[in-house]
Parts: sequence; C-alpha cells; structure tokens
Amino acid sequence: MGCCSGRCVLILLCCAQLITAVERQVFDFLGYQWAPIMINFFHIIMVILGLFGAIQYRSQYVILYLLWTVLWIGWNVFVSCLYLDLAGLSKDSDVLTLGVSSHRSWWKDNGPGCQSGSLPSAVWHNQQNPELSTVLSCWLEYQYIEILHCSVQLLLSLLGLVYACYVIIRFSDEEESYYK
Repeated sequence: MGCCSGRCVLILLCCAQLITAVERQVFDFLGYQWAPIMINFFHIIMVILGLFGAIQYRSQYVILYLLWTVLWIGWNVFVSCLYLDLAGLSKDSDVLTLGVSSHRSWWKDNGPGCQSGSLPSAVWHNQQNPELSTVLSCWLEYQYIEILHCSVQLLLSLLGLVYACYVIIRFSDEEESYYK
C-alpha cells in the first residue's frame, strides 16, 4: 500500500479527531457541561478503537468507529442547533449541564477579547458564582465558538465516515483475494 492510502488517511483523521476531542473535552470540563463531557469521553474511546482498527487491519473496530461516527455527527448537529436556538432548543437551557449546575459554556465569560464587569455592589465581590459577573463585549460570541467546535468535529467526522467506508471495502477486498 502507498503512503497516501485510505488507511493512512483514516489514521491521520483519527489522530486529528483525538486532538480536537481532547481540546473540546478540556473546555467542557472548564464549563462543567456534563453531557458533552460524557459524550466526548465515549468519542475519544471510539476514535482510539477506530485508530487501532485502521492500524491493525481490524475491520470490526473500523465498523464500530463508523457506527459511532454517525451518532457523533448527530450529536454535533444537535449541539449546533442548541447554540443557534433552532428547532425549539435554547442555549440557556440546562440540557448540557444535565441540570446539575448553573454553569454554562466556558467561552461565555472567557472568549477571545471578552471584557467582563462585576456587579457594583461590594457585597457581591466575595461571591464565587459565575452568574454574578456580566460580560460587556467579546470579539466573537460564545455560541459561535461552540458552533465552530461542532463544525470542525463535523468536518473531521464526515471525512472519517467516508474513509472508514473506503477502508472497510478495501479490507474486504483484501480478505477475498487472500482466500482465493
């Protein structure tokens, strides 16, 4: 097989997905968003299995990665719709935190160029609740940063889906020629 075979491209895509998923996991941990934390964790495991399957020529692991990728695409579409307030969803709901905490996206207060101001009362200065500070302005609003994360994941996942299908077909062709 050549250096730019479908298998090598799938390995490269899995590595890129791992890097972006770990980055996304870190920022979801900072925002205490528990649903994305759990789903990102499963995604990291499935991508590692897909990577292992591509490296070791194990079609069952690549098929598992392929099935997970379809679910992962659906999750990222859901999160994008949530942050865009589409289909009756609202970014202000507690869906991503599972109703456990009042935290939101870490990017809401810490986005690029965000200037936050605290409430003027001296009584509130000692409080640790993130809801008590207000963000005055940002270069890019937090929901667009989250949608950008989803878009990167969607692009990598769609490419991974295509190459996983290609690799599975190639594995089955190689197995047929091996048994003849």
